[in-house]
Amino acid sequence: MGSPQQPTYIIPPPSGPNWKTPLTIGALVLLAVSSIFQFLQLDKVRSETKADMVKLTSEVNAAIEKMKVDSNEEVQRSRRSVDELQSRLAEQRRQAEASVGQAKIDAQRRVEMLQEKVAAEQAQQQAAISQVKASADTANTKVDSVTTDVGTVKTDLGATKSQLEQTISTLKRATGELDSHSSLIATNATELKALRELGERNYAEFTVNKSKQFTRVADISIELKKADPKKNRFTIEITADDKTVEKKDRTVNEPIQFYTSKARQPYEIVVNSVKKDTIAGYLATPKVMTGRGGD
Repeated sequence: MGSPQQPTYIIPPPSGPNWKTPLTIGALVLLAVSSIFQFLQLDKVRSETKADMVKLTSEVNAAIEKMKVDSNEEVQRSRRSVDELQSRLAEQRRQAEASVGQAKIDAQRRVEMLQEKVAAEQAQQQAAISQVKASADTANTKVDSVTTDVGTVKTDLGATKSQLEQTISTLKRATGELDSHSSLIATNATELKALRELGERNYAEFTVNKSKQFTRVADISIELKKADPKKNRFTIEITADDKTVEKKDRTVNEPIQFYTSKARQPYEIVVNSVKKDTIAGYLATPKVMTGRGGD
């Protein structure tokens, strides 16, 4: 079974005056006041915004004008800089072209000078070569001539050597009275020449006449005291080192030896001919002149 249904009560509206009308009027008044306030605020904002916009517009315009001016000056400055650079570039180009042209001229001159120098050196070398060739030809001719002459000289030397050897082989040998060794004796001019060719000693020829004065022969003096042509004998006095010795009754081609302070080997006098009051011969002295010291 279902529960019993509750009864429904209906509350009747209050009686008396209507309270909704004043409330509505108050709300409308507030709304109107609020609208006026908002309008006033909006107008203020609108005025401030307009002023700000005017100020901002003015500032922007000023900035734009300044930028235009600055840009124009910068452009002018840049244009002047570009013009200056272009002018300098053109000047450098002209200088470069002028330098290149002068350098080219200088280089051409150097080349021409070098060519002239090379040509001169070549001509000089050619002249030198021609001269050397001519000298060589002349030298070859002279060499051929000299070769012929040398051959002739060799032949002559061979003959002379043969004659010299033959002459030397005929020379007499004599034993010295001081050094006890035999020496070659020349009896005439030909044999004396052969002795000179040997080169073992120095030779000085002399002719001494009978006189009271000495005859100087090399570094000694000779005085003829007596001459006997019939017997080919003679007597002489020899002065050496301020000492005088007499060699008495000597014969032709006999070696007369004596010492001096100038050499260790003896000097040698050979008389080849004896005439009346005259003798002739030669003096042989050592090649090496070394003092004998206290000897």
